Order: sequence, then structure tokens, then C-alpha cells
Amino acid sequence: MARPPRWQATLDASVEEACLAVRLYNDSAEARAFEGFVIHMHLAWLYLLHAQFIRDDVDYRYWDKNYKRRLVKIDGEPKMWELERSMKERWPAETDPVRANLALFIRLRNRLEHRHAHADDALMLTLSGHAHALLVNYESELTDQFGENESLALRLRLPIFVGTFTPQGEQALRRFRKTLPSGLRGFVTEYESGLDDATVNDSRYEFRLRAMVELAPKDPDAVAMQFTRYSDMTEDEREMVQELGRRGQVITRDRKQPVSGLGRLMPKPAAAQVEAGIPFVFNQNHFTAAWKRKRIRPPKGDPDPHHTNPDFCEYDEPTKSYRYTRAYVNHLIKKCSTTTGFEEITGLPALRKPNDPQSTAADPGVEGEVA
Repeated sequence: MARPPRWQATLDASVEEACLAVRLYNDSAEARAFEGFVIHMHLAWLYLLHAQFIRDDVDYRYWDKNYKRRLVKIDGEPKMWELERSMKERWPAETDPVRANLALFIRLRNRLEHRHAHADDALMLTLSGHAHALLVNYESELTDQFGENESLALRLRLPIFVGTFTPQGEQALRRFRKTLPSGLRGFVTEYESGLDDATVNDSRYEFRLRAMVELAPKDPDAVAMQFTRYSDMTEDEREMVQELGRRGQVITRDRKQPVSGLGRLMPKPAAAQVEAGIPFVFNQNHFTAAWKRKRIRPPKGDPDPHHTNPDFCEYDEPTKSYRYTRAYVNHLIKKCSTTTGFEEITGLPALRKPNDPQSTAADPGVEGEVA
């Protein structure tokens, strides 16, 4: 059996934290369910981003500012990036809706732990859309980065609830929302005042959903809860949805079906993507030199072709070829963006692109085996 990748244990811990967060959120008997949800989703996101950093060879340790070669340590262990620092690395743009949603819960966690432990139920109701967005964003990041087989849909059940299915229930929830302490109401209002309208209205910041009882014949292949793509609707159906949207939104997300080699790249397009992301010439010769130098995969004719770096490369038995991950492409782009990094990864001189004013003599490249 192949050795599990280095990031797998961290990813597993992340998924466990997310599942625990959802269980707490859906447990009406739990006195501090929302606080538990926020804390465990905080850990789930932290471990998820750390798993990506491990896979992509990103150093997420803190280094001493006074001694460049000395790590900052806590109780003898290297200090790792906290969630806020990790978030900024993953989403540099402050206007990104996923970052805005995550930043809200990072700030909220401190308030929950120190001052507002007993406002749990009212806060859960007020921020239910934001909490759902936090979970949906996590699911999207999880499956986009690590594949559909890691989906929470394989581990969680659909919750059963009745709170908003009657006018009386809706009115009761509206009254209950007003019991939220003014400090927390002001916190949310102040936070959102610093965001632009596009971010606030994005479903990745706040997930708003309108549930309707389906009055149609049962489809034996359908699940109990389904989503319809806006693009698949007729004009009349879209108008109806827009009318309903005055009080809620219908949110959908495309799901990629499992496909062999999904998200993997062959050498030529992989090399092209690397070159597009760096200021230097990078062709298949450089690509080959890079995997050879760092032993990403065995050489041609090796008796054990499966012995690859699983984070970056996989062997396809039917075609007897190697496919490379997007993580490897991102790794090469990051490392080869500087002259020093380029030469360290490939063992070849860095040649700036012809249209670059600092372009130098032609790069001799490497001869021999194709990627």
C-alpha cells in the first residue's frame, strides 16, 4: 500500500473538527452550541490551510526577526502561523468574500470566549447565514483542493427542522433575534460597514436560503434536498426566484463528478502554466530537470514507477504516463519566481523572457528524456 501523503493527517484532523462543529451546531440540547461551532470551525479552517501549505511546500513557521536562521518556538516547538496569518496567505485580497466571512468569525471567536458566552442562541439565529457560508466555503475549499472524496457530504446528514416552516415560527424567531446583546449587534454592524456591497451580498460571505416544500412526483434517484442552477431556469422561473429573493436567496454550487485524472496536468501544459507565472523562460526541458533534481518521480524504465512524491505527481497505470498536480505547478511558480530559486529547483541558469528588458543570452536547456 502506498504511503499516505504528508498532509493527510492534518487534513483528517481538519475534517474531524468540521464534523464536530456541525454536530454541535445542530444539537439543540447543547447549551453553547454556536460557541462550539465557531471554535471548532476555526480549528477546521486552520488545519485545512496548514494541510495545503504542507502539500505545496510553503514554510508556515515563524522565524525570529532578529536572527534569520532561528525559529520562534513555544514550549520547544516551532510556532506556526495562526488562522489569520494563514488566511492572508491564501486570500491576499481583503475584498475576497471567503476571506471576509472567515475574518468575521476570527474576530467573533475572541468575543465569544471572553464576554458573550450566554448570547449563544440569539447569536446563532442572527449569524446563521454567515455560519452556513463558513461551512459551505470550507466544503468548497476542501473538495477543490483535495478532491471530491474528502467531501463532508459523505460524512454528514441533512438536519431536520421546523422552525421557519410556519408563520408563527418565523415571527417567534424574529422576536428572539432582538434579544441579542447590543454589543454584539454593534460588532456585526460595525464589521459590515467596512465591507463593500459586492462582498456583503455575496453568498460566500452570507449564505441565504429559502426552503420550499416540493409539490411534484417523487424522483427515485433524487435526494431529499436539492439545488437548482439559476442558469438552468426559464425566464419565468428566474423572475419567480428574483421575487422570492427579496426575502431570501437560492444558492447553488456546481459539483464536479469524479473523473480519472481530474485536476491533473500533463508535462507540456504544466510547463506552460509555470512559464506564464514567472518572469523566466520555462519549457519542458526545465520541467524535466526540476522533477529529476528533486526526485518528484522515478526515471523512465524504473521497476517501481509508482514511487512518486504523491503531493506533486501520480503514475497512471493504463497509459504508463505521469500526471502532475496543480500543487506542483504552484510550487514551481513560487520557487522559480526568483533567479536563485529557479536555479536551485532546475539546476539551470534563469533566462528572462525575450520581451523582458533584462533578457540575457539564450538558455542551453537540457537534452535527453522527455517529461
